[in-house]
Amino acid sequence: MKARDALTVDLFDGFFTVPVERGNKPGSLDIGMEFRHLISEQIKACPKSRHQIAARMSELVGHEITKHQLDSWTAESREGWRFPAEYLPALEMALETHEVLAFLADLRGAKLSVGKEALEAQLGKLESMKDQLRKQEQVLKKLLGERE
Repeated sequence: MKARDALTVDLFDGFFTVPVERGNKPGSLDIGMEFRHLISEQIKACPKSRHQIAARMSELVGHEITKHQLDSWTAESREGWRFPAEYLPALEMALETHEVLAFLADLRGAKLSVGKEALEAQLGKLESMKDQLRKQEQVLKKLLGERE
């Protein structure tokens, strides 16, 4: 194996990473604080106020969500409060982000693809399936004595 030159940058370093799900050890998915911090960061990064975010979420789910609820869901001191999963799509639409869903997908060893990226992933999957079918077809033809 050829030694790697420490001064040469590999163009593909970090480009192809396979997502790995978190271990299944007890407590490995205790993400409460990490989840709160992520939601807090996304709210802070959003140009809308917490009142505006809550109002947009309320509009999307069809009932009132308050700034107080947002504050409680993200406060470290409010241990008994948990962000309801059914509000996640409304939160992300109000924040105009997919970061929370991407975080959750990553926990399970998956990757979130949105829009054109999702279509490109599906196209790649179909191309791979076609290649596999071609190979199977070639094997069958060879077994039947036909030429390729």
